[in-house]
Amino acid sequence: MNRWRQSVVEIQTRKRQVNECERAQAALSKVTACFQQMATSLGSNMDGSFLREELEETRAVAHKICSGLHRRLLSLLIEMEQGQEDKEQVERLWVIFLSSLENFQQDLKKVRVLREIFPLTQRKDRRALINAGYAGGTSEVAARAAMVQTPWLSLEETASPDLKNHIVEVDVLLEEMLQRVNVPLWSVEPTQEAWVEGVSTQDGGQEEDESLEDIMEVEVVSQNNTSGCCNHHNCKVGCLLCLLS
Repeated sequence: MNRWRQSVVEIQTRKRQVNECERAQAALSKVTACFQQMATSLGSNMDGSFLREELEETRAVAHKICSGLHRRLLSLLIEMEQGQEDKEQVERLWVIFLSSLENFQQDLKKVRVLREIFPLTQRKDRRALINAGYAGGTSEVAARAAMVQTPWLSLEETASPDLKNHIVEVDVLLEEMLQRVNVPLWSVEPTQEAWVEGVSTQDGGQEEDESLEDIMEVEVVSQNNTSGCCNHHNCKVGCLLCLLS
């Protein structure tokens, strides 16, 4: 294989790996969001053995995704040279993954505390649950988490640690990420502007505000100490004032 063909193969392989990492990061965001949503039901009237089993299964899926994504991003950033076209994209994924791990760790700590407060080891423990007014169940959220797939989930099986060791393991991953790879967080630029939805509808929002002000504008004609109706055909407030006067 000549040098040109070898470089083309390397570029294609690297792009495929970057795309896999992007899909894995999207899958991790979905799984951790489901985990966070289910964690809010701990200690409430929705709590039970089913919820805690689903939390453990979702946590195991998140652990597999984190382990694989960490290894691949770390390998890509170490092998990449400065100036390569995919380097900024991988650095951006690295920062997003770092933030996702920190948020996931906070949820793990919250679950650990709530499980200690509401152990549910005996039937009488359910009396301590708080009636939060929840209705329905968390089965739909657990099903969404179970349907999430990653490019390597079926190929790599890693044993998920218990909750306490999982929190410690995330600490180790975060420390390794910050030490082994020099990616300043402030140097990573976003791919789109913040609040794109708000910026795109800014003009329309101003028009709505102006029209709302016109509708709410009440012009009361004072005559002989009596209030009359406003002259705006859309003024509902003026009609109410007329009825009350």
